[in-house]
Amino acid sequence: MTKKLWIISALMLTSLWVVAQDQVELVENTIKKSTIEGHIYFLASDELGGRETGTPGIDVAARYISTTFQRYGVSPVEGATEGYFQEVPLVKNVAPEAYALQVGNEAVAAENLVRVEGSSVELKSDYVFLNYGTEEDFDNKKIEGKIAVVLAGQEDNQDYRFVYQASGKKSSLAKEAGAVGIIELHTDNPDNWNTFKGFIGRGSSIGFKSEDKGDSFFKLWVNDGEKQWLDKLDTRKNPELTITIGEAMQLPMPSKNVVGMVEGIDPELKDEFIIYSAHYDHLGIGKPNAEGDSIYNGARDNAVGVVTVMSAAESIAKNPTKRSALFILFTAEEKGLLGSKYYVENPLLPLDQMVYCFNSDNGGYNDTSLATIIGLERTTAGKHIKKASETFGLKAIDYPAGEQGLFDRSDNVNFAKKGIPAPTFSLGFTAFDAEIGKYYHQQSDNPESIDYDYMEQFFRAFVLSARLIANDEETPFWTEGDKYYEAGKSLYGK
Repeated sequence: MTKKLWIISALMLTSLWVVAQDQVELVENTIKKSTIEGHIYFLASDELGGRETGTPGIDVAARYISTTFQRYGVSPVEGATEGYFQEVPLVKNVAPEAYALQVGNEAVAAENLVRVEGSSVELKSDYVFLNYGTEEDFDNKKIEGKIAVVLAGQEDNQDYRFVYQASGKKSSLAKEAGAVGIIELHTDNPDNWNTFKGFIGRGSSIGFKSEDKGDSFFKLWVNDGEKQWLDKLDTRKNPELTITIGEAMQLPMPSKNVVGMVEGIDPELKDEFIIYSAHYDHLGIGKPNAEGDSIYNGARDNAVGVVTVMSAAESIAKNPTKRSALFILFTAEEKGLLGSKYYVENPLLPLDQMVYCFNSDNGGYNDTSLATIIGLERTTAGKHIKKASETFGLKAIDYPAGEQGLFDRSDNVNFAKKGIPAPTFSLGFTAFDAEIGKYYHQQSDNPESIDYDYMEQFFRAFVLSARLIANDEETPFWTEGDKYYEAGKSLYGK
């Protein structure tokens, strides 16, 4: 009996190995360096002008992706327009030219003040100083109808990316607590202030149309390198703040997500979908650098991510997987994850059928022996990603820069919040070092600077991971105890 069981087990393992080998061959026969290179060179070309949301260049990119889907045999999704587009009703918020903050009888100098949010505000109010504005700082504080005053970032983290991300969380906490507005004091790292004023103080931003004209919540940032305002506010030397903000305008700026699907071949598993996603926008055109280049082509961020999804679409359209596939390329990620945010609130297919979101987003790479997966160990599908990467000569590692909060900084997080397991597959990096900074959000992120031999390995690892996950009899899920585990149980009724 024991010998018989051993023989059966050996046959099963052999069968699984043969199936896995078949998947490898399918990937190798489909995913080619020349095709990858051609797609990236087009999407990151000067002619597309950096693919900024609201510009003609990003519309060309959307059309290129949709026609490629059509050529590959990817099907449209019901509810999309022109076959593959989900219209995203964005607006350009033209900021008020006039705004002011007065602490007691003293006015903050205009050059040290930036309006981040708020329109048509004129009020005088008491405030509560809440240190760095963490959840614990807000807990049980009576700030309803008052202004929340906080310090930017955290005491041990003044990285500008973290400061910017944390700012949004502080605003959400202030709104939930009933505050009328929030003021952030930037007391550390003057370089942060120069960076923020450069892109927030441009006079406009992208968002969704606000229908609630009575919503007057505001956010102001104050440059306080000398800590003069911190001293006055923390010690309550001034009991009231006076805020004046002029009226903003909203101009329609329609954009689009690109969406397509391939139905699965398993009679039961085809009702479950794997999402393959990436954002296709970038930063557009800015001031010339020392070389005179003013176009942020975004080859790594995120033409590479777009082409991983297109590669998965090509492979799966030619050889469908057991589970169905939904391919989504998002607009306006660089404007605050807006395309993915709109999708999860207006899905073209039911979210509880989406069992996994395999996102791809990139800042750059500094180790071509790796694939760095943001959230590798947070889902049960990690084993497939490791195996697929190893098959093509790469080692899959979890993200090393934990302090950057990367999991919550890409489109995957909007799906995770709904409960859908959603890691992000990224180019190999071991730290946010100078090599990453050389290209991340820089004019130098051009297609000719990329190692395409590495790209072929990387893309094949992504597509094989996709195929293994989509063909596994076991439905992927969060690992128990994860931050989004309970949201997943709620979504899927577990």
